[in-house]
Amino acid sequence: MNVMDKARALALAAPLVLLGGALGSQYIGGLYPCEMCHWQRWPHMAAIALALLAILLRRTAATTLLTALAAVAILISGAIGIFHAGVEYGWWEGLTSCSTGLQGGSAEDILNSIMATPLTRCDQAQWTLMGISLAGFNAIFSIGAALAIFGYMAKAKKA
Repeated sequence: MNVMDKARALALAAPLVLLGGALGSQYIGGLYPCEMCHWQRWPHMAAIALALLAILLRRTAATTLLTALAAVAILISGAIGIFHAGVEYGWWEGLTSCSTGLQGGSAEDILNSIMATPLTRCDQAQWTLMGISLAGFNAIFSIGAALAIFGYMAKAKKA
């Protein structure tokens, strides 16, 4: 496996693992995501699509750009994770309102949907390990993975 293959593999594996962990904590662990948790997931989904394209098109010039874009998406998720963790730790103010997606239907159906939706605050960590929240771990692992991808790409360019 050459260095660029490692960059592409990491660009796919990192968001898959992090998004898988987020979904596992939600559906298996019962930790309902807040709005900022969802914000961190979108760049990982984009990174997965970009990395898959980079792997499929690995023999073309577009592979480097697609891999770099995947790394940027992972880095964006990490930056959102820093912001979210800062809100949880009280370093800065976060969102001033909560929102939820409403399902269509009658007024009674909408009210029942609102009442059944768990309220999850963005400023309170639901789970921590050694004082680090899930948002903090996402920041650490996302930024680390993005930097490693960029490092592999730089090494491949020198070769």
